[in-house]
Amino acid sequence: MRDSTVKFEGRVLYLTEDVAELKAQLYDGVPLDYDPNRKLVDNISTDELTPGWVCYYYDETLARYCLVGLRGGNIEKDAIKNGKFSVIVSGVSKGCGSSRETAPFSELKAGIQLVIAKNIEKIYGQNCQNIGLLTSTDFTLLERIKNGEEISIEEFTKGLDEIAAEIVRHGGLFAYNKARLAGTTVPTATSTAKRPMTLCEKIIANRAIADAKTGALGVTAVKPGDALFVRTDVRFSHEYVTPMAEALFKMGLGEDAKINDPKSVFAFRDHLTFLDRVMPQKHIDMGLKEQAASLATVQQKFADTQGVRLYGEVERDGKTVGSEGICHNIVIEDLAEPGQLVIGTDSHTCMAGAIGCFAFGVGSTDMANSWFTKDVRVKVPESVRVNLTGELKSGVCGKDVMLHLLSDEFFKTGAGIGKVLEFAGAGTMALSLDERATLTNMAVEAGGFTGIIEADEVVVEQIHELRGTDKDYLRSQIVKADDGASYVKTIDIDLSKVVPTVATPGDPRNGIALDDFKKGKGNVHIDIAYGGSCTGGKKADMDMYAEVVRKATDKGHTLKAKTYIQFGSQRIRDYAQKMGYVQLFEGAGVELIDPSCGACIKAGPGVSFEADEVTVSAINRNFPGRSGPGDVYLASPYVVVASAFLGHVGGPDEL
Repeated sequence: MRDSTVKFEGRVLYLTEDVAELKAQLYDGVPLDYDPNRKLVDNISTDELTPGWVCYYYDETLARYCLVGLRGGNIEKDAIKNGKFSVIVSGVSKGCGSSRETAPFSELKAGIQLVIAKNIEKIYGQNCQNIGLLTSTDFTLLERIKNGEEISIEEFTKGLDEIAAEIVRHGGLFAYNKARLAGTTVPTATSTAKRPMTLCEKIIANRAIADAKTGALGVTAVKPGDALFVRTDVRFSHEYVTPMAEALFKMGLGEDAKINDPKSVFAFRDHLTFLDRVMPQKHIDMGLKEQAASLATVQQKFADTQGVRLYGEVERDGKTVGSEGICHNIVIEDLAEPGQLVIGTDSHTCMAGAIGCFAFGVGSTDMANSWFTKDVRVKVPESVRVNLTGELKSGVCGKDVMLHLLSDEFFKTGAGIGKVLEFAGAGTMALSLDERATLTNMAVEAGGFTGIIEADEVVVEQIHELRGTDKDYLRSQIVKADDGASYVKTIDIDLSKVVPTVATPGDPRNGIALDDFKKGKGNVHIDIAYGGSCTGGKKADMDMYAEVVRKATDKGHTLKAKTYIQFGSQRIRDYAQKMGYVQLFEGAGVELIDPSCGACIKAGPGVSFEADEVTVSAINRNFPGRSGPGDVYLASPYVVVASAFLGHVGGPDEL
């Protein structure tokens, strides 16, 4: 257990938008007092805390690069560590973006004890708890810290569920679980009476650990705020995270620790497949090429030792060409089933919600713990019901729906943090599975816990077609929300009123109708058009790209920007080949890329190299530095390819 009080003897760093003030704190030792009128940096993503290249490290070296990706590039290597800071303060939404535990780990190892922000994003906050980094949204603590007070640990458990509070008191997840498994701390059993439940609540109730000793599953009901452990069905990690999770696994459980039920654990070599094509020379000179390559080697050894299925690289014509597929696409194609509980070391794990799974991203510590226990902790989230009605107009798709939804003030203000987005309504169920996957994939861009859609015959037919799974069995696994279930908010969207939408650089929540954008900005020149990633590399996306390419080339247009299309899996590439899209794309001058996360995480063709380069992209997030130093506009597959032929951000109608 931690001590009952904690004292913060280091300095307080205010991440202020005033660059002079920020640098004065960092490099001149100038202290600042709390001023509620001081403008603090909002929406600090995990990409800014630890940029993609920093994640090639998975040990205390991370401390040296803490916050080097913060917009403006004003925080240098070792600045946080050498500054002797113990508290970091920022504005709205700290830790948005990916599930990378490297972000809070870098802060912790740089000497930070406490993170204060107006909102703490769900996955980032849980990762902080897991490793013992304190968080708070109470800015009144700053005066007490300045006065040298010892602060009760209970100040940092306020508003937390019982399990999270106990993890904070124990100083981290492994310490807590040792106590839990030893019986010295026992979570209070959920005793919620029978009630109508949402889709995710029902799956949680089905998978709840009712008795840790016997392994009995299932409780009568759960409600938002209930804290419990739940049994996982699918657990997966990729090469970016597997080495860190394995190191934590051995650190917490011993060198000879074995995975519980390795048949339900999967590893993916899908994030850094093409990194060598785009790694800057300065990173090569830093030894990062070898460091990054070691991640795949460590993961391969881990998979071989533990008996875990590794989805690796594939060969074509005697050459290694790319990954078998991006983890999220493969989980839907090969692994998950309706009604299951899926966890992965990536925030876009929620994509599997498209087939009726409760699927969400976790950090390295949560994954390492699940390898041993096969369970994961959950605080039952509130759900937002998103009812879609009507039909989409021609040239409008699921990506437009999500960019439109994310621009709602509910999400822009951080009110959606930790919520489930449960999509329903006739408009939802009329969408193809690929389009549904776009909705659930980008739920995390709302700060959401996950996204989910009730499985139906569309899901049953597609899984049967892909895997041969018995249809009656799949139907028997489908979970449905109860009539009368309670939702914290209901949002109704008439799909016929959704228009082509773009998100301006900096945040996926910056959505604006394309027509309004053009009225205000005119023709914004682009240098790069990128179609791909888990979000934009599905079969339906290929259909959209092909539709616009045909239209453009038939009218004599040629590409005005460097254009890339990347497949989400080898199955999707085979589909494109069968449909004649490969020949169509290549004939138009598009560079095709085999499956990998690639440009979405600044690790493959399609990234920018200069700050003045502008990209229009079908990926899911455009946080600063995410895909290179240049600005990134998010848009639908239709708009991405149309923009490539136009040379500026625009839609197919301009062709």
